[in-house]
Amino acid sequence: MEPTEDEPRNEHLAQIEIALLSVIFLCASTLNFGLLLVLWKKRQQMSRMRVFVTHLCLADLVVAFFQVCPQLMWDITDRFIGPDLVCRLVKYLQVVGMFASTYMIVVMTVDRYQAICNPMVTFQRRRARWNLPVCVAWLVSFVFSVPQLFIFSRVQIAPGVYDCWAEFIQPWGPKAYVTWTTLVIFLVPIVTVTVCQVRICRALQINLYLKTQQQQKGGDDGHSHPLSSRTSNVVSVSKSRIKTVKMTVVIVLAYTVCWAPFFTVQLWSVWDADAPTETATFTILMLLASLNSVANPCIYLLFTVKFPKLLGTLLCMKHIGMKESLPEESTMVSSLYLSFKSHSDIR
Repeated sequence: MEPTEDEPRNEHLAQIEIALLSVIFLCASTLNFGLLLVLWKKRQQMSRMRVFVTHLCLADLVVAFFQVCPQLMWDITDRFIGPDLVCRLVKYLQVVGMFASTYMIVVMTVDRYQAICNPMVTFQRRRARWNLPVCVAWLVSFVFSVPQLFIFSRVQIAPGVYDCWAEFIQPWGPKAYVTWTTLVIFLVPIVTVTVCQVRICRALQINLYLKTQQQQKGGDDGHSHPLSSRTSNVVSVSKSRIKTVKMTVVIVLAYTVCWAPFFTVQLWSVWDADAPTETATFTILMLLASLNSVANPCIYLLFTVKFPKLLGTLLCMKHIGMKESLPEESTMVSSLYLSFKSHSDIR
């Protein structure tokens, strides 16, 4: 934060960083572009869940091209090459990607909570590619990243040597900013999605209990008749609904695993003056956070698309379609609503 001299870097560690960032950039850009292409070919069947996944892909592409790629070029050249404006814009967009990817996961989880715990509210909404939660997520990302424009600048770190550095008010500036960033990008989102997932699991448990009670009541009357059409629909939809929830849970877990080490070492570096910030382990843990942008498209594809059919779609092969694993929102929420309504009618 307070450069005093142009210290030589560890070339071996720099080579590891360059190799790791190169792999992350290629994987993240290829997978997210591929998934966007698949979603674009299915744009006529755009459900709410696919809208969220589309914007999550866009957020991960921001991470790939404006966070990973600049850092990769920076490691290759050792020093930031560019004017002060480019320095500020790069640092601004790096944090925009972090915010956007995080809050897109949050709004996706909240939407699943609304669809399951408040089904009629979701049912009455108009499905659209541009919805309020997505717009709020992007707005928060752009606004909360503004401090980067004023903190970072092109400064002289040694006679004739310039780099893109952050300047804070000492000694509390770095601690306050890193702690605030950890709070709004990591802790608050994790708490929010955890609460939503716990309530979703509770709602599914109650729904399963109601269906079991309905089936037992039908068996107690001494007649062995098939389940009603309403109950059959609920049973079939429950499998897809649970699959959707599982996918969201896995995305949240992947985010936690990737970003927890990053924010841990960030906090360690500013709160402990003796933190080993120049070690290989410390550096690699900070770089691995970007793996989340590789994991997100993989998780969605594993839960919703069979790989041979995905290749067929990408290669524009006719008469090959993806299996529809995520049902249309209206069918899902109305079926869940009917299951609760059926229970109230029985009582």
